Amino acid sequence: MSTDLTASPQAATELQRYAEALLAHLAANGTMPPAPPGFRDIPGNWLPPAVEALTVILTGADPLEPLSRAAGRDQQQTALFLCLALAVAGHGSRIHASWLGTAFGDLAIDRPVSHGQRALWLAAARGAYGPAGKIFVLRKLDAVAVPEHADVQQWVQALAPSEPSVVVPPSLADFPEMAEIPELAKPAQAAARLARLRARCAEITSTRQAEPVSSAPLTNNSSSPVTAWAEDEPLAVLRSLIGQGGPSGPMASLTSHLLDDLRPGADPHLAAIALHVAAPILRGLAEELEEDTRLMPPATVTVTLLGHSVELRPEGPDERSLTEAENAIVAEGVMPRRWPWGAIILVVAGIACLTGSVAVGWPLAVLGAALLGLAGWQLWQRRKAIEADARYVAAQLAELKELADGAFWALHAYAREADARAKQAADDSAELTRLIRRGPRAA
Repeated sequence: MSTDLTASPQAATELQRYAEALLAHLAANGTMPPAPPGFRDIPGNWLPPAVEALTVILTGADPLEPLSRAAGRDQQQTALFLCLALAVAGHGSRIHASWLGTAFGDLAIDRPVSHGQRALWLAAARGAYGPAGKIFVLRKLDAVAVPEHADVQQWVQALAPSEPSVVVPPSLADFPEMAEIPELAKPAQAAARLARLRARCAEITSTRQAEPVSSAPLTNNSSSPVTAWAEDEPLAVLRSLIGQGGPSGPMASLTSHLLDDLRPGADPHLAAIALHVAAPILRGLAEELEEDTRLMPPATVTVTLLGHSVELRPEGPDERSLTEAENAIVAEGVMPRRWPWGAIILVVAGIACLTGSVAVGWPLAVLGAALLGLAGWQLWQRRKAIEADARYVAAQLAELKELADGAFWALHAYAREADARAKQAADDSAELTRLIRRGPRAA
């Protein structure tokens, strides 16, 4: 059966007007509008008896007769309508336990979540049906076995997005390029990721633990109406059921909903349920990350210093590789120079001019002196360049030695950090496991 109201236009108009007013009152203050106008039944349609059953429930009377008629025409739509309508009014405790199962149906990893399912999921997460409603949704999610189809990286990215590509531990602060060496990067990256996951899980669970003293809507204790909801999915589904809603938007997959619920800034009630689903994934990941933090640094590490590879050993920089780097610096720093033929020619010409000046006169002597002076200036410039090259090479060699020693001690400091890092990772893993071990207690 559908909600087709075209068979009796007048009755349909009366029904829709009252249903719309009813939803508005329920959403505003959880009460019913003035007495229904006595709209006629529409043969074969589930909505008129469902609306009648809802009004009877809200008055505290027995809804068996209209409820039987509505369920006989469309049991699933009737159950969905009653569950959501009572939830938005803050009277979710009045639903029958079987209605949730009928309205919700089954979830599947390869099938989109319907808008009705998501609306019930949201209402249950916000406490509309009490602890039993949350446990109902948890069991529905458990039945799908989401972890068996999970991409671990997707879940990590959802819980702790914007992960840095390189984690530089304190010991390598002066040599950040060493933090990119795979053997050194993996333990530090694993420890940082584990700490971020623990912090996010603590955030989710601490928010949930504070729930009893919060002003969160959809709790049976306060009978809060839907006006306090941040999400409009339940009301949108209700409007669609009474024929007042527009076309439904696209439906998302089960995994997409769970990943969105885990992201920072998501509704904490939905995040608590999603964290329960992700618990097996996170437990396995925490064990792997903890194991990665126990990896000890290799005995020898090759680092790049001043553009040259130097091997670091437990006893210090490797002499062979250090010598090769020094030779390369010398070869690159000393510019090959030809003989100063220009200056030599100027000297020969100057001497010739001085010799000829005896016979020619003083002008030739002046020219000879000028040529000798120019030759001397060129030779002085050449010497200064050679000295500058020598000073540059000496500075580079000293810096290389200093960097090699610094990298050697940084590597030792990194090794000393390994124990503390592994211990902290063990604490993070244990705490993360404790936070997610509660299972259905996430309700």
